Amino acid sequence: MGYRSLRECIADLERAGQLIRIEQEVDPHLEAAEIHRRVHQVHGPAIYFARVKGCRFPMVSNLFGTLERTRFLFRDTLARVQQLVRLRIDPAEALRKPFGLVKALPIVWAMRPKFVRRGPVLAHRAVISDLPSLVSWPRDGGPFITLPQVYTEDADRPGWQHSNLGMYRIQLSGNQYRLNEEVGLHYQIHRGIGVHHAAALRKGIPFRVSIFVGGPPAMTLAAVMPLPEGMSELGFAGALGGRRVRLIRRVVDAKRNLAEVLAADADFVITGVVDPDRLLPEGPFGDHLGYYSLVHPFPVLKVESVYHREEAVWPFTVVGRPPQEDTSFGQIIHEITGPVIPTVVKGVHAVHAVDAAGVHPLLLAIGSERYVPYNPRCKPQELLTCANALLGQGQLSLAKYLFIVAREDDPDLDIHDIPAFFRHLLQRVDWTNDVHFQTRTTIDTLDYTGTGLNEGSKVVVAAVGPIRRQLGTSLPASLRLPEDFNNPTLCLPGILAIQGPPFDSNRRADQLARLIEGLARSDLGQFPLIVVVDDSRFTAESLNNFLWVTFTRSNPAADIDGVGAFIQDKHWGCTGPLIIDARIKPHHAPPVEPDPEVARRVDALAARGGPLYGII
Repeated sequence: MGYRSLRECIADLERAGQLIRIEQEVDPHLEAAEIHRRVHQVHGPAIYFARVKGCRFPMVSNLFGTLERTRFLFRDTLARVQQLVRLRIDPAEALRKPFGLVKALPIVWAMRPKFVRRGPVLAHRAVISDLPSLVSWPRDGGPFITLPQVYTEDADRPGWQHSNLGMYRIQLSGNQYRLNEEVGLHYQIHRGIGVHHAAALRKGIPFRVSIFVGGPPAMTLAAVMPLPEGMSELGFAGALGGRRVRLIRRVVDAKRNLAEVLAADADFVITGVVDPDRLLPEGPFGDHLGYYSLVHPFPVLKVESVYHREEAVWPFTVVGRPPQEDTSFGQIIHEITGPVIPTVVKGVHAVHAVDAAGVHPLLLAIGSERYVPYNPRCKPQELLTCANALLGQGQLSLAKYLFIVAREDDPDLDIHDIPAFFRHLLQRVDWTNDVHFQTRTTIDTLDYTGTGLNEGSKVVVAAVGPIRRQLGTSLPASLRLPEDFNNPTLCLPGILAIQGPPFDSNRRADQLARLIEGLARSDLGQFPLIVVVDDSRFTAESLNNFLWVTFTRSNPAADIDGVGAFIQDKHWGCTGPLIIDARIKPHHAPPVEPDPEVARRVDALAARGGPLYGII
């Protein structure tokens, strides 16, 4: 059976040898985050910080640091939740395997929250300044909650059935926030909380928000699950946790059906009302793309109450250039929901939001090309329908690059084998036909490669049919590069990184024209993709470097060019290699980098006799 509290989870991990305790005082300003990053990098254990500088509450991190540990946390229920998913896909399976349905029944019962009058979280009250002031990166605008479970209800349909539990970052102080009275609420477009906020504004009623921190780990995972609109994350948390989620609902306005909602078993709960007339600067914040999200106006939560249980523990994570701890979230979500994808978008067999590229910038997909069986499938048809459908699905709509291929061309292609996927696509792609842009559209709020906040472009590359070319695996002898372009380096078969001069918007067109002229005089038939970068050796050093640089530093409509480029009937294509300009531009956000002095302090903790000796 699942954990009833975060303390139970911590004790279980410690018994299993998957958690270490650091008894000496640790500063929540940069030091705790640096320790977390270093331990996570070596696939180390969860970390319990017993003494937090300036705070009476201990902290814990890296609970979900590896996929194996995440599976361990949900070992009693994971198989049954997966069985429920299979039953949703194929209800007839219950008739073929009724014993499986019987075993799943307790999970079904656990999906309905239980309302109680009291709970551990009501043991004590506090104020915001009592909480750990966790700052992860040097340029962060203040302390943030990095594992919040933000609960809201729909003003049009109040109650838990249509509630939303999401992970939206919370800035506790800094900037212009009034300490202990206001916190910042950052949420991205296409999120459930946005629907709820809009409904409350439309009806002219207060938009109440509750922020749960800690509690059973199933609640944390439920908050990041990409569930369909209207499907309760509380129900999923109950199923994964193996027990009903306990809620305390205190009515504050019976006439308008407004209530303060608390997770009874959380470690902390912050409640309040969003100020309808006020936006304040929020950020900066070192985010999951590996760059800072900058200061922008976001909603303000007027804090009413802060509750915490006896012996409360503050859980946190650190985000930054992937892979980080949130990689495990993505992996376990895929294990649970992956089989559902073909039932949501017909013709799509698999999708992979590439973590190393920051998740949203790069989406890989395998679909079907079945519309005309007698067609040799030299051009994508159904794949484009699949691609458009994927870009209309929740968070997948934030994808910036979508590469999609046909399963019929290689039924054994593994979408998680990224080099194999690129090889398959680049062997077949026809740049004169297979590149499809969406310009002036929405992209991830955290992506600064576009033309403004949430504004940028997308490109779909759909490749089908027989192999068109073999891919080069060594530098072509005929390569001709103009002055200022140098150090060509092989990233993957068929992909070259070329080091260009620093980006200059006034000279860019001339620079690329000279590059294209040189490439046109080279024999690059085996190299269909060229990436222009600031540091070609760094880019080619690893697959993760190539993915991160290429797809987090480019805006498709602005930064894609090609040898022999043309426009015909408003369709863009090129006859030679495709070129992606992935140099850093002046409008890009700065990458996150640790503080050197803090890094040296953490090095000292790893010396003989230190708490991290033998771990990092």
